Amino acid sequence: QVQLVESGGGLVQAGGSLRLSCEASGRTFTTYAMGWFRQAPGKEREFVAAISWNGGSRYYHHSVEGRSTISRDNAKNTLYLQMNRLKPEDTAVYYCAAQPQGRAAVSGTYYTQAARYDFWGQGTQVTVSS
Repeated sequence: QVQLVESGGGLVQAGGSLRLSCEASGRTFTTYAMGWFRQAPGKEREFVAAISWNGGSRYYHHSVEGRSTISRDNAKNTLYLQMNRLKPEDTAVYYCAAQPQGRAAVSGTYYTQAARYDFWGQGTQVTVSS
């Protein structure tokens, strides 16, 4: 089992940047593929970005690709999402999630599917003003 705690959200103007962090408990962080998802009011939770256990594979939703970077520091048990050139449509609660790396390795699409993830954080609010 792993517990996840997000931080780094806040209010930012359009065009600004934020770095989200997700700290994981336990000693098994490297056995998990990690992902970021977001949910805006009235909308379904959607995939944002994901990363394999060693950072060798990374996936992005087309809406954030090119202006966001997912990374992880396994020594610190921490996942990051650097978001640049933020837009009002990026406003949402952002969640980090973990799934066993062995499952994610079956297919690249597994990284993008919320149902494949076993553990979730409580979320951090990102609000982008226009």
